[in-house]
Amino acid sequence: MRWLSLGFCAILPLANVVGAEVGSGSADFRELGNGNRPNTPNIVIVFTDDQGYQDVGCFGSPDIATPNLDRMAREGIRFTSFYVAQAVCSASRAALLTGCYPNRINILRALNPNDQHGIADEELTLAEVVKQRGYATAAFGKWHLGHHPKFLPTRHGFDVYFGLPYSNDMWPRHPTHGKNFPPLPLIEGDKVVQEMPDQSQLTTWYTERAVKFIEANRDRPFFLYVAHSMPHVPLFVSSKFQGKSPRGLYGDVIMEIDWSVGQILEALKRLQLDEHTLVIFTSDNGPWLVYGDHGGSAKPLREGKGTTFEGGMRVPCIMRWPGQIPAGTATNELAATIDLLPTIAKLVGVELPKDRIIDGKDIWPLMSGQPGAKSPHEAYYYYWNQELQAVRSGRWKLHLPHAYPSPGEPLGGGGKPGRLVQKKIGLALFDLEADVGETTDVADKYPDVVRHLQALAEQARDDLGDSLTKRTGRNVRPAGTL
Repeated sequence: MRWLSLGFCAILPLANVVGAEVGSGSADFRELGNGNRPNTPNIVIVFTDDQGYQDVGCFGSPDIATPNLDRMAREGIRFTSFYVAQAVCSASRAALLTGCYPNRINILRALNPNDQHGIADEELTLAEVVKQRGYATAAFGKWHLGHHPKFLPTRHGFDVYFGLPYSNDMWPRHPTHGKNFPPLPLIEGDKVVQEMPDQSQLTTWYTERAVKFIEANRDRPFFLYVAHSMPHVPLFVSSKFQGKSPRGLYGDVIMEIDWSVGQILEALKRLQLDEHTLVIFTSDNGPWLVYGDHGGSAKPLREGKGTTFEGGMRVPCIMRWPGQIPAGTATNELAATIDLLPTIAKLVGVELPKDRIIDGKDIWPLMSGQPGAKSPHEAYYYYWNQELQAVRSGRWKLHLPHAYPSPGEPLGGGGKPGRLVQKKIGLALFDLEADVGETTDVADKYPDVVRHLQALAEQARDDLGDSLTKRTGRNVRPAGTL
């Protein structure tokens, strides 16, 4: 169903009308010509780390001001049922940049400084897709697809890179496992330029480089990937926003990320690139609840990072492209980060290779507000590591029996984690349209729906594998190795 936004966060449903089905039309968009500039859009993706579903004003935050993201929503579209592919760092980033479930390409969990693998040379990244059309490409921020030189962004389609190769807590100051980590490296290109950088400056550094990249490439198409290290713990914020939010340090950090988005939008407007640029904002997974006041909020969703409940895998998403994406709209149709690569490939006129499976689908009909547009996914699969834990089709989500971690007492605080307890859920069916919080199991009422989703789960086990049922997927590709 499409939704029309009225005001700040209020939404009213619009009835679907007969129109183009998803994938049936072309990705044509209005003329973008500007002198000698090619008629292909600039792409900007802002990807935050552990930001919860509710941690944006227009997604219902009661106490964190995000005026620039709210402006993006007023001028674009909110996706209220938007998913990552796993609720953990490396797996989520692998999916975003390749359009594949991370299980397909064997990038799982959160890679650490001792790992000897990363993204394979054979995988096609978003940067490599747009390079085929002459795009300038840059990545600023957290990478987390392998920290050895052969796995870094400059070996996978990005012209320039500056940032952390993995999570900002993988350093000797980790509150519980510091002895396991070497000094945190800050990388430029493929060289370490600093160890143990001042993390309070990371958001500012990434933002300044993003603006300079836009300015330097104003006359050619570009792809800019800003993968903020925040609000992953440990939290750091510059003096510009320290003590500004009633939500404490976590709120300060989100306010600075919002400022960063505002700086990018201002640069686009100043350089008259607004109507030539698709800007996408989303997060890599839900909030790290075990850190208490240093974690975010997934309300009204259940649980958070590290789980296959909605709070772990459903994230805020806003897309803006003046003249192409209708302003002030929202959609509750299912879409995901894996859909960005095939959608952008179609927008820029690149045909994807036929020799591999790419799991994402073209969601331009949803983005552009085409009448009657529906999610292109018959099924969406929720994996944790190699375990298939849930499957969604339409309004229905079926949890398969599995264990999951949940915050216990006492909660964490002040940058230190609290206690995790292991819980279990049996076979359970939820109607996400009526019960987005996954509170009421209705499996007994809808046995046919359960059987249908179980059959879809069996297809995933055959294709991608499932360690819970000791299945090996037929179509899984190896990760890259040293």
